[in-house]
Amino acid sequence: MALYNKAADILDKVEQKRGAVKTLVYDSKFQNIKQLFALVCETQKYSTVLQEIIDTTKLLKETKLRINLAKVLVYDLLFGQGLKCGGHFKTLMMKHRSRLQAALARMKVKQKVCRNEDLLPADVRKGAGDQLPRYVRVNTLKTTVDDVIDYMKREGFSYQGHANEIQDLCRLSDKAFISDLHLPNLLVFSAKTDFHDHFLYKAGHVILQDKASCLPAFLLNPPAGSHVIDACAAPGNKTSHLAALMNNKGKLFAFDLDAKRLSTMSTLLLRAGVTCQQLANQDFLKVDPQSAEYKDVKYILLDPSCSGSGMVCLRDESSMLPEEQAQAEAKEASRLQALSAFQQRCLTHALQFPQVQRVVYSTCSIHTEENEQVVAACLQQNPAFRLVKLFPQWPERGLSPHTQCLRASTAKTLTHGFFVAMFERQAPGSQAMNQQILPSPTVVPPDGGSLKAKEDVGSVKAEEDVGSVKAEEDVEEELCSPVEEQQNPSSKKRKRKRNRNRKKQKTTQ
Repeated sequence: MALYNKAADILDKVEQKRGAVKTLVYDSKFQNIKQLFALVCETQKYSTVLQEIIDTTKLLKETKLRINLAKVLVYDLLFGQGLKCGGHFKTLMMKHRSRLQAALARMKVKQKVCRNEDLLPADVRKGAGDQLPRYVRVNTLKTTVDDVIDYMKREGFSYQGHANEIQDLCRLSDKAFISDLHLPNLLVFSAKTDFHDHFLYKAGHVILQDKASCLPAFLLNPPAGSHVIDACAAPGNKTSHLAALMNNKGKLFAFDLDAKRLSTMSTLLLRAGVTCQQLANQDFLKVDPQSAEYKDVKYILLDPSCSGSGMVCLRDESSMLPEEQAQAEAKEASRLQALSAFQQRCLTHALQFPQVQRVVYSTCSIHTEENEQVVAACLQQNPAFRLVKLFPQWPERGLSPHTQCLRASTAKTLTHGFFVAMFERQAPGSQAMNQQILPSPTVVPPDGGSLKAKEDVGSVKAEEDVGSVKAEEDVEEELCSPVEEQQNPSSKKRKRKRNRNRKKQKTTQ
């Protein structure tokens, strides 16, 4: 019964705008995070349908259940894989099962549909998370892509080769699967494929990870033997991906402030065969960049806490009164401002490590406040770094002018909403060169300022009016540094003499 109570509590908090589903689920400290997350998302998606069934059968009056607890129980009874509880609540729900099933059947007849999904509102159906393909990352620490493909073929799956375009990923059905067109170790299955009980998943040979979530580690691409930081590491999918790219060679420092999440992550990494990690239950902002322990860190992956607005199932489809909507929007704006400030602090902190060469910043957010605005602020504060243009073939870019970054979405990339930027330290001389190439700002002298400067401008203009290219060359030759004057005091006299001779020639002409 703990599962349903936790799910109902989270739905209560979501309605009260007290946080995003993803954050609330991880903060719940529930043992089976994925099971809880799936139940909350699916119940939220079917919320209007469940509400109608509950109202029609007068379930709340008969059972005295609170609404969100009734919703999660009815969802699992009618739409899920059956109730996962015993005792009083199972007895109670089984007593009303026939009436609930009859109400669902009447809804289908009334709306002239056969499938449960067709009961969903049109806008929910279009954006439903179950329309996204099932992405499976092959864990190269334990196996190879070819071996996984062979194993799946022996289980009756049909391998379709490599995808050529993004649309190939949404044409999969039943047991067909395909290799992703962008990421080399990613296999793509139909949306309904479930791997949670599969041997390859339980043995750590494959990781269930959305394609967009695979981008940060893939793009950072730390070489074997390098020292890497995963700044906000839990739940650990990106950490295991980094370890695979490093071939378990080097040091992978992983930080997370939540001890419970770190414990769950430790189990995941153990199952994935990761051995190069050094986990720390520590706030990344309190990690000292000057510590000798991190003197060789050249790569940092930063995926800080965010609104989670890119996660498909977190979008709130509930209706509100205008005044409620205004209050919710104001609260959300304040929350985004606080998240953005926190993200800027984390990113600026990551850029302070003395030997760091590349920092990847990512969020599962669609808001510019957490993405391009954070990037812009950190570039301004850290001129020693520049943005790297990522993955030119990726179909969705960051918002102008930060088109070097990547965005992801259900519509264009068939993934959850995501954002990725990469900062790279510039070579020691390149920053100065860039400053020389850029035009200098115009300085307007105050009243009573240097008249000599104005006279010099006038004299140059007069020389240009003469139309002599040679005059411009002479001006360049006349420039003499203080060092040259000290080394050769007579150079100034010779230049004055040349000037007098030019004036005589011009007068004669």
